[in-house]
Parts: sequence; structure tokens; C-alpha cells
Amino acid sequence: MIKKFGLTLGGLQQKILNLVLIFLLALMAVYAGVSIYQSNRLTRVVNDASSEQQEAIEKVSGNTMHQVIDGSMTKTNALQAYIADDMFIDIKTDVATLQSLATGLFEHMGSFEPAEAALPDPAKDGTLSAQVLCEEGVDYTKSEYLGTAAHMSETMIAMCERSEYLSNCFIGLADGTLICVDKCSASKFDESGKLTPFAVRERPWYTGAVEAGELWFSGIEADTYTDNIGVECAAPVYKDGKVIGVVGADLFLNSMSDYVNSTSDQGGYICVINSSGNVIFAPEGNGVFDVRLSDEASDIRQSDNKELAEFVSAVLTEQQSLTEITVGSKVYYMTGSPMPTIGWAVVSFIEKDITEQPTQQMMNEYDRINQEASSKFNEGTDYSRNTTLVMIGVILVLGTAAALAVAGRVVKPLERMTQRMSELKNNDLLFEMEDTYRTGDEVEMLAEAFAELSKKTTDYINQITVITAEKERIGTELELATRIQADMLPNIFPAFPERPEFDIHASMTPAKEVGGDFYDFFLIDDDHLAMVMADVSGKGVPAALFMMMSKILVGNYAMMGGAPSKVLEQVNTQICKNNDEEMFVTVWLGVLEISTGRVTAANAGHEYPIIRKPGGKFELFKDKHGFVIGGMDGMTFKEYEFTLEKGGTLFLYTDGVAEATDTNNELFGTDRMLETLNKDPDASPKELLKNMKQAVDEFVGEAPQFDDLTMLGLKLL
Repeated sequence: MIKKFGLTLGGLQQKILNLVLIFLLALMAVYAGVSIYQSNRLTRVVNDASSEQQEAIEKVSGNTMHQVIDGSMTKTNALQAYIADDMFIDIKTDVATLQSLATGLFEHMGSFEPAEAALPDPAKDGTLSAQVLCEEGVDYTKSEYLGTAAHMSETMIAMCERSEYLSNCFIGLADGTLICVDKCSASKFDESGKLTPFAVRERPWYTGAVEAGELWFSGIEADTYTDNIGVECAAPVYKDGKVIGVVGADLFLNSMSDYVNSTSDQGGYICVINSSGNVIFAPEGNGVFDVRLSDEASDIRQSDNKELAEFVSAVLTEQQSLTEITVGSKVYYMTGSPMPTIGWAVVSFIEKDITEQPTQQMMNEYDRINQEASSKFNEGTDYSRNTTLVMIGVILVLGTAAALAVAGRVVKPLERMTQRMSELKNNDLLFEMEDTYRTGDEVEMLAEAFAELSKKTTDYINQITVITAEKERIGTELELATRIQADMLPNIFPAFPERPEFDIHASMTPAKEVGGDFYDFFLIDDDHLAMVMADVSGKGVPAALFMMMSKILVGNYAMMGGAPSKVLEQVNTQICKNNDEEMFVTVWLGVLEISTGRVTAANAGHEYPIIRKPGGKFELFKDKHGFVIGGMDGMTFKEYEFTLEKGGTLFLYTDGVAEATDTNNELFGTDRMLETLNKDPDASPKELLKNMKQAVDEFVGEAPQFDDLTMLGLKLL
């Protein structure tokens, strides 16, 4: 190797420099070739893609537009038919109601006095009122049925007032009289002020309903007293098998006609076709359907246009999806839905050419955008090529300088460091400093860092090994303690299967691995059942040890047969003797005399019990509290009694239930406890505890459990 101009020729430094130069020159050559090739190829791809995109856009746009029109027109048409049919359903329901009312009145017409029926009063014009009309030569005052029908006046007025579509209703009688409810009192008189006769039994609604023998819709008719057009719904009224009248109402269709005519402003059209295949409503100049008078109207189902005839025939019975139909020289998209109540149909249609206009506009805009994009693409390609060439030149200079500077200082110590690191395995994990690494720069610092990290890692592995073993031991002991504590409490249910007089259930859910709450129940003799609910101060292992001692003491003294107050005094004396840690426990102790339901209890600072009488609700029993067990030596405790009736329930708990806290630091509280119990007061003790645990869990949510959760329920059967 020869040293020249600070460069070791033939060494690793020169090799690194040569490698960098060769790489950069090769990169420039490859880039130049690839750039030219890619530029030409990309130009061809862009041109080909443009043509393919144009075809695809035209195809997809056409399909999409067809789908949009299909979905939009079909759904809109179905909704329009549904809304229109709803009007006919409403009036049909109203007329059926009038028919039922009239039938009932005439069947019992001898049971009540006739009501008054008045002639039209011009002064009431514009106000809903009941008015009497009659045929020429008929004396309405001698009508046999008019007084009975007049009882319907108020009902018909109320029906018109509440209905969105009903503007009038009426009942025409077989004797030529009629009671109608509308706002057109003045129009029933001629120019001389004389009341105009009304040919009741000749009206189409009367003859049509009598002939049909059931509820019947008329065709399109003009109203007698207004310029409105509409249909009439009528139904016959029978008495003893004889028609004595017809009830009915008018449904004006001016709004439907106006809406149909307005659709021409939206690019498409709708029309309404009746059950006879005649066009009732259609916009002017729609190019397909003509509206003609009923005597001139033709049945489209008999049209020479077979496609149109088949479509109209089908749409009167069931909804039709988007269909292409040719009428004259134009192609239309058509869809329709029936109105089953009256047997009509709503048809929506639009010229196909109109729907294709957006696609053509899109293609024109696409061509413009594509031309602009191609121009900008070519400009960008040239600029990118020039920029890249400049960057390669800069990288070539910088890469050469960097290779010369780094090669001599980094390569050797790094190779040695890499070799040593690869040798670290099994028990040989210590990396130590060597003279090779002492370069006085970052390489030396890196080696020192490796050495320090290696030493710390070795120490850490040793510590982790010890800690893991200890943690596993503690975890095993805590798991065993949890099982022992659980086994200390009665946990087999039913607890006394041979005793049908009562049902008892209890549960304890600790906040940590082991808890400080405990419950107990046991038979002192055949007729006395002891029940214990207690809560030790604190949590975890200390509380669990104190809990086990307290449970044993309470159980032992209670089994001796002493009164609850004396048992608590004896337990307090024993605990206070050796209570250097100054721990305490709240205890509720009760003894149930099973045969009578009498409970003798004492309370050492514990929560109030909750009692439910048969058929009643759960309520707090605010008993006499004494001081906590272990708080002070020599304490005495008061005793009290209450009777648990047959079917009654006792619920005991620790403060972990009432003081359960949610994420907003709100307490579950006594009120929620009572509310939960009273949701299913007759439930068994097991279900009561299950319901309470579920209610607490739902209230607490994601908040951690703060305290032990212990409950006991007893029901006297």
C-alpha cells in the first residue's frame, strides 16, 4: 500500500472510495437509461390509459347513471304512491267508521229520542256545520230516519276537523234526505235565496255504493258546490237487511293534480292512471300520456304500443322496476307503483337522452382536464430529470469526501467490535474495552457504552432471575391464601337442603387477592340460625388475617349459645388483648328463631340491615349501632329484636356495596340499593345477590373495584 496525498492506495480506504465512485457512476448510467426508457414508456401508457379511461368512464358513468336513476326513480315513485295511497286509506277508514256508527244507531233507533237537524245557514258559510238537504218534493221534517242520523253530526264535524285530507262527509237516507258536514252553507242556495234541491238517491256515490253492497270509490268527479275535483268514498248502511242510507266523504285531488303538473320542471314526469287504464293526471306536453275527458279517454292497456300496454297492465297490480319503453321516436325510462286501496297507479318516466347528458358533459370535461394534465406531466418530467442529474452530481462529490473521511477511522474498530459482539453467548456476555477501540472519538465512546451496557445487562439478568423466583413464590402463596379464605366461608349452596323453612345465599368478591370482609351462617341448634356480616378495616393480607381471627372468635362464642350482644362483647375483649396494630372490624350478628321468625341481633358499627315484609318493599331497618369490635376494651353492645314474617326477606351487606364508585367518583348509594332490590322483590336470595352485583358492575363501569363486595340474603319460606 502506498500513501499519496493523504490517501492509502490499495487499502480499505481506497477500496471504499472506489466502491462509492463505481456505485455512483453505475447509478447515473442506469438512471439515464431507465429514465429515457421510462419516459417513453410512460408517455405511451398515459396515452393508452387515457383512451381506456375514457371508454371506462363512459361505460361506468352510463351504468352508474342507470343505477342511480333506477334506485332514485323507483324509490321516489314507490314513496309517492305510498303517500297518495295513504290518503285513500285515511278516507276509507273514516267512511268505514261512519258506516259502523250509522249501523249501530239505526239498530237501536228506538232506544233514544231523535236529534235536531237544521237546514243550511248562510251565516255559517266558511265554518264546518251539519246541514240538512233533501230531494225535490221531499218534506225532511217527516223523515223517519233523519232524527236518528242527526246524532252523527258532532262525530262527522270532529272527523273533518282532525283529518288532513277530509273536507266534508255525509249520510244520504233512503227517504231522499241527507245530512252533510262542510263549510259551503251559502252555495246551497240559488240567486233568489231559495234552497236548491239535492237529488240524493240519484248521486253516483249513492247508486254506486248500493250497487256494490260494500265500501266503494267513485271515479274522478267535480264537486257540486265547489270547483274542486276528487273522488267519493261511500258505503251502504243496512237495517234488517234493507238499505236505509249511504255514508260517504269527498277526497279532493287538486293538490295531486298540481303536484303532477309541477314535475315537468324537474326534467322527469309522473302521471296517475286509474283502474280502467285511463290517464287521470299528467303534465302537459309530456310526450307520452294525454289526459282526456272520461268519455274520450282510452284504455292504455289496449294501446297499439305493446310495451306500454303491458307495462300499464302490470303496474296497476304490482311495483315495476326501471323499464326502457319506446314511444314514437324516443326511448323513455319508466317505473311505477300501484295504489292498492283504490286500484290506481303512479307512473314516473323520463327521456333516456336526458339521463345521458351528464355522461357526455363529463367526457368533455375529462378531455379538457386530460390535455392540461398531459402538458403539465411533460413539463414535470423534464424538470424532474434535470433536478435528479444535479442531485446525483452533488451526491457524487459528497459521497467521495465522506468515504475518504470515514473509512480510515471507522472500519477497523468496528470490525473488531462486531467480531467481539458475535462472540458473546451463553455465560460469556461481558464486553470489555480493548486498545483497538481507543480511537479518541465516537467509536471509543460506542465501545465504552457497549461495555457499560454489557455489565449492566449481566447484573440485570442476575437480578431478574432472583426477583422472578421470589415473585412466583409470593404469587403462589397469595393464590393459596385466596383459596383458603374462600374455603373458610360457607360456599356450598343450597346450604341446608334438608331445611325447607328458609333459603339463604351469600357471596364475597374481594378488591384484592384476599379481602377483609366476611360472612358466616350456621345452625346453633335445630331452631336457631346464626348470621354474621362483618367488614375489617383495611385490605389485603393484613385484613384477611384479622378477618379469619374475627370469624373464628364470633363463630365459637355464638355456638356457645350466648345472646348476640354478649357474643360481641366477648369477641371485643379477646381482640383488644392483642391488637397492637389497632385494627378493628364492624359486625352485624343476628340469631333467627326459625319456628317463629323472631330475630335477635346486635350491631357493632356495621351497615343497617334491609328487610322486606311479605308483599311489601325492601326498607332499611335503622337499628341501634354499637362501637366497632377492637376499637376499645370493655365496650357493651345493645341488643334488639324484630320478626321476619313467612315470605319475608333479610338482606345484609358491607359498605363496599353502597360505596361502590364510578369513574366520576359518584357513589352507588343506599337509594340505588333499595331500587335494585325492589325491581324484583320476590326473587330468591341467590337472584337478589346476582341482581345487586350486576347493578353495581353496570354503575361502576371501567372504574377499579375500591372495596370488598360482600352480601347475604335470607328468605323465610
